[in-house]
Amino acid sequence: MNIPANFVTIHPYFKIHAGKAPQAAAVMEKFIAKTKGEPLCLFYDFTVLDDAAFCREGYVGAAGVLHHLENVGGILEEMLAVAELTRLEFHGPVAEIDLLRQPLAHLNPSWFVVSSGVEC
Repeated sequence: MNIPANFVTIHPYFKIHAGKAPQAAAVMEKFIAKTKGEPLCLFYDFTVLDDAAFCREGYVGAAGVLHHLENVGGILEEMLAVAELTRLEFHGPVAEIDLLRQPLAHLNPSWFVVSSGVEC
């Protein structure tokens, strides 16, 4: 996969409520189905360890992130009924992160800015 220089990742961590793992798994499948057609999505999947779920997701720029969050807003509400969002991070180039700060400030995320790296 050729990843663009302006790609941004979202890192949401969820703690699934006791006894709600099957419902959380069903919601994760809804997220995947809804995200599948997004043109600016680079990758999207969930990893799970016991009662913790993490969504690995990457988008082309801030525009891809904003489109995705608008697209899955209703499904996020379903997830929050069966799990708690314990941590939320956005990672990317400063120019893209700066485009997200104001519209997503209400989510109170952590903002990580790329400082160095290499394309493999």
